[in-house]
Amino acid sequence: MQVVQWLPRTELPFAAPSRPQLLAPPAPVEPPAAMPAQVAAVAVPVARSPERPKLEVPRPTPKAASKAVVEADAAPVAPKPVQVPPPRFALQLLRAGACLILVELPTGEPFQSRDPAYLLLKDMLRAGGLPDAPQIIGEPVRWPLLVRGNLDQGPQAARDFVQGFVLARLEEAPCACLWLVGLPAVRFAGEANAEDYNRELQVEGLGTAWCVPGLELLMDEPQRKADVWNAMRQLMARWKSNDE
Repeated sequence: MQVVQWLPRTELPFAAPSRPQLLAPPAPVEPPAAMPAQVAAVAVPVARSPERPKLEVPRPTPKAASKAVVEADAAPVAPKPVQVPPPRFALQLLRAGACLILVELPTGEPFQSRDPAYLLLKDMLRAGGLPDAPQIIGEPVRWPLLVRGNLDQGPQAARDFVQGFVLARLEEAPCACLWLVGLPAVRFAGEANAEDYNRELQVEGLGTAWCVPGLELLMDEPQRKADVWNAMRQLMARWKSNDE
């Protein structure tokens, strides 16, 4: 019954006398004045919310690119070819004595008898001892050839066409000197530039060529005529000896 001690209500016969300290009422227990904060913290545990275990989530690794994509990224990108607009010009081929004259048409149209540019050309032919009524050979060469289409009409194509046209005429009747009058004639038949004006060139397939400023340029800048005349005097013997 878990009884530690007990006291009888009446005195039992022949029993040993009771101890007085057992009969005294128990003294009240006074609570302690204060408990140290550290002891209180230990004595009264504070309930804490259970911590969740940290889960290490693996970072997603990038998917391996396909071999074709990797090779495409690693391969050097070729630059796109620059689209050069086709040059625009009109040239007329003439024959005067032992010379062929490939001349730029200033207006793009065939020469008329009273055109200032044509009159200037006649004066130049007379000064060089050549017939001043040149023979027109074929139709004017106009570039670009086509307004539409996918045909290559860039500078190189224009050069090939003009040189091929002149070469065909030379095969029909050779000449002592080819006059290239005007920048388009100099550039696309002689493969030269304005810096070569008044110079004599050797053009592969076409022979000796003389580069002359355009007729319109000579009319706008008359001081250029003196340089043309000086260059002509040095070349005159070439076609005069051929006429003899």
